[in-house]
Amino acid sequence: MSTAVIVYVLTALGAVVVVLTRLRLGRGAGGAGRLEVGRRLLDLHTGAGVLALAVWVAFLVAPADTVVGGSGVGILAIGLWWLVALAGLLILVRWLPSRGRHASEGRGDTWSEGPGLSILAHVGMVVGVAVFTWAYLKEYV
Repeated sequence: MSTAVIVYVLTALGAVVVVLTRLRLGRGAGGAGRLEVGRRLLDLHTGAGVLALAVWVAFLVAPADTVVGGSGVGILAIGLWWLVALAGLLILVRWLPSRGRHASEGRGDTWSEGPGLSILAHVGMVVGVAVFTWAYLKEYV
């Protein structure tokens, strides 16, 4: 399988992770976990994800001799993807067990049993962004 096909498939999967995270944890969704995810963190994840997706897709489809297809836009897109991945890992922190008198109990999840889906999605996002970085370096460096 060619590198380009892998990058396009991972781009689509990255978009799915950003959208599903917003749907699961958005207002009133009642996502699983021991702690509520801060609204700013979720907004950062979604906003950076939408921006990363738009800039990355524009970079991928634009001719290399244009500004949008240039290396600076590619670096910007990869930087945004890393921001999305790091925000996703911070979202996973809510699954860490908490102890103490004021610790809250874990809640049930309607989409999965436990944190498995979130771990798969966000660790997969980190791996995907690492592949984007590798593919970019392979092509442009």
